[in-house]
Amino acid sequence: MPNGKPAGVRCVQLSEDNRCQLFGRPERPPVCVRLQPNEEMCGRDSAHAFTYLIQLEQTTRPR
Repeated sequence: MPNGKPAGVRCVQLSEDNRCQLFGRPERPPVCVRLQPNEEMCGRDSAHAFTYLIQLEQTTRPR
């Protein structure tokens, strides 16, 4: 996504099982490299993690 990923839009680099297809590759965007998972973000399951990421996108999107 050369112009960035809009909030609420699924990243085109996610596989069907929600894994980053660019993980560990040099072309991975800096914003993704800087995103460090932690217990607060990941919670106990993927539903929690996705809810957290949605809230993060909404909070940080340009107005």
